[in-house]
Amino acid sequence: MEAFFVSTGIVALAEIGDKTQLLALLLVLRFRRPWPIVLGIFVATVANHALAGAVGQLVSDFLSDTWLYTLLAISFIAVAGWTLIPDKLDEDETPAISRYGAFAATLVAFFIAEMGDKTQIATVVLAAQFDAYLWVVLGTTLGMMLANVPVVFMGNAAATRLPLDLIRRIASGAFLLMGLYAAWLAFRAFQG
Repeated sequence: MEAFFVSTGIVALAEIGDKTQLLALLLVLRFRRPWPIVLGIFVATVANHALAGAVGQLVSDFLSDTWLYTLLAISFIAVAGWTLIPDKLDEDETPAISRYGAFAATLVAFFIAEMGDKTQIATVVLAAQFDAYLWVVLGTTLGMMLANVPVVFMGNAAATRLPLDLIRRIASGAFLLMGLYAAWLAFRAFQG
């Protein structure tokens, strides 16, 4: 259960102010149909994070503990720095959504937007750290939903009131702590 709670918390924090929130807002403003958008976010996230989690599990199966923890430490610390950089939604990252319905547009746009995003990288790293693939994928998916569903239903009203800089710093700190913990585990594995 630790994998679930850690994954949920880290991704929920990391997603606040992320480009996927901007994408969710764009989609709700375009289609004004929140439920198909929420379902599209869910399906795209499950698919994306299931693949990312599988990569993380595969990596952990092939590396020694020392190398795995060293890679995890570097990855978490890099994501900590990345989290401090506010995201912007680039025009070329999203498909032309007007041709699709709300669900299909959301599914495609969210899956593409998450490719190589810090949440996908975090899912790979978390799945490599915890030997609990299903709990990590469920946790990162729940974290994504916790961050994006309110944007769909409340639009920009709530997002403008959130202290995004503070939230980014807290998320960055959580990633940094995970990185330092992984570095400590790498040091212990190297010594043992």
